[in-house]
Amino acid sequence: MSDIETDRAALERALAGHGPYDLFACDPALADTAAFCAAYRFAMEDAANTIVVIGKSDPPRYAACVVLATHRLDVNRTVKARLGTRKASFASPDETRGLTGMAIGGVTAFGLPDGLPLWVDAAVMDRRRIVLGGGSRSWKIIAPPSILLTLPGVEVVEGLASPFTRTSGEVSEPSG
Repeated sequence: MSDIETDRAALERALAGHGPYDLFACDPALADTAAFCAAYRFAMEDAANTIVVIGKSDPPRYAACVVLATHRLDVNRTVKARLGTRKASFASPDETRGLTGMAIGGVTAFGLPDGLPLWVDAAVMDRRRIVLGGGSRSWKIIAPPSILLTLPGVEVVEGLASPFTRTSGEVSEPSG
């Protein structure tokens, strides 16, 4: 079985019983949100990134956050307060892979480790459909946002993120 077939089988196992979805194969080189949306003609407003954050404490505290690509995750206030730490930041690519087994550009809310808090920005729930990472850089999940509500311990959080106004050359959060 090829890597892409193995990735798909693992993704289908993680999605089993969570409701309707479609899988979309993508070129791993185009997995980052902006490149994916441009290449495959998806609206950025429908892209929902799963971003792992870390609260700087001993031991560190982690959470996964799902936010629209058009929004900026409020790490310095909302995330930090929810983690109960003095400092918080985006987890590094190595920390993300070590914790989830997934690479940036493919992180998904499905198949996260047990006990990892999962917070979804309320704006995600207003979309008709969302495009999520598929656990690898080769797959995306297209589904109604209600699919996220089937995950254990998920919390929809008002104000987790706010609309992001891009300026020339500015880059948003890590892609999921």
